[in-house]
Amino acid sequence: MRRRLEWRAAELVKIVDETGTARTLRFRVPGWPGHLAGQHVDVRLTAEDGYSTRRSYSLAAPADGDLVELTVETVPDGEVSPYLNEVMEIGDQVELRGPVGGWFVWRPASESRVLLVAGGSGIVPLMSMIRARRRAGSRVPFSLLYSVRDAERRYYADELAVPEPGLDVTYLYTRQAPPGSSRAVGRIMLDDLAAGGRPAVAEPDCYVCGPTGFVEASADLLLTLGHAPERIRTERFGPTGG
Repeated sequence: MRRRLEWRAAELVKIVDETGTARTLRFRVPGWPGHLAGQHVDVRLTAEDGYSTRRSYSLAAPADGDLVELTVETVPDGEVSPYLNEVMEIGDQVELRGPVGGWFVWRPASESRVLLVAGGSGIVPLMSMIRARRRAGSRVPFSLLYSVRDAERRYYADELAVPEPGLDVTYLYTRQAPPGSSRAVGRIMLDDLAAGGRPAVAEPDCYVCGPTGFVEASADLLLTLGHAPERIRTERFGPTGG
């Protein structure tokens, strides 16, 4: 029988700026049941007049007691993201419900190689997997291909810049590349996945997350390279009102 998810009070305890428009928010959620890397939560805001609205956000870090981390990109004219990023202060509360999802997850007990393909803010659940690997002391090889408009829009840039055994990170810039980049700017291509990803013969578990068009194109490219469909897991997002 599936466990019924409850709404829980979540107190904001830490804020970290990731980019000019994105922040990581750490909440303390008493009674939090824990979660797996790759899962997400629902966030609910309720106004004094009783009006409420909710949005779903990927968890940015593995389970850590009653602490939950979300990385939120501000959506212009949105209802929830501007409040979370521009109004909330330490000590303020929202409601969280979760964790949600059981397919797009990585478990530390897995011994399969991993290929992570991120488009923009789709890096969030994949970063949770990278952090879960680190925390577990796993030696499973990870490769991350991170497609982003320009260097200023990279999430977790300082953390990903620190060399980590068994983790390969490749940036794919679509609009403007920093000085010294050898790859021409543009969308993800077959050669990018062939060169920066794990070969199909290695049978990696592939996790692809980003906007719908990016996810569909990347999944098709992985199939073209011979990756087994059952090893390609996708998570996509689109306009939700912010």
